[in-house]
Amino acid sequence: MRYSLEGPLLGQGAQCEPVLRSLPDWFGIESSLVQYVKDIEVMPTFLCRHLERVVGFLTIHKHNQVSAEIHVVAVSPDHHRQGVGKRLLNQAEEWLRSDRFEYLQVKTVGPARADENYEKTRQFYEAVGFRPLEEFPTLWGEGMPCLQMVKRLPQ
Repeated sequence: MRYSLEGPLLGQGAQCEPVLRSLPDWFGIESSLVQYVKDIEVMPTFLCRHLERVVGFLTIHKHNQVSAEIHVVAVSPDHHRQGVGKRLLNQAEEWLRSDRFEYLQVKTVGPARADENYEKTRQFYEAVGFRPLEEFPTLWGEGMPCLQMVKRLPQ
């Protein structure tokens, strides 16, 4: 498939919301989904398009001068396993390296909660170089362990 990448861009909430809504197993809590859309409006976001339609995106939150976080990333189910997530991540990492960022982190549901969807998510992050740092059992509430993963960005 032919994909085009754009970004970083601001004000992309409306473009990204349909992708989030296509993934209820990951983004099924309405209040969280609405907050992500608001965050995408003001945070740098990379888009991946196929035939002019946004099929994936990745939004970055810069914490300080050396560390940033993947705030949210999503790829439409019909484009999973096509390299979209990896393309988005590569573009974001290149942008961060150009600003001399050293670390990129991501938080996802930890392995203490059995969930095959999040197991696949963790496998993706590990495959692209992230390593588990710490699992916080109650950061997101009871029964929703948060796994912090980190990656050093080569300069």
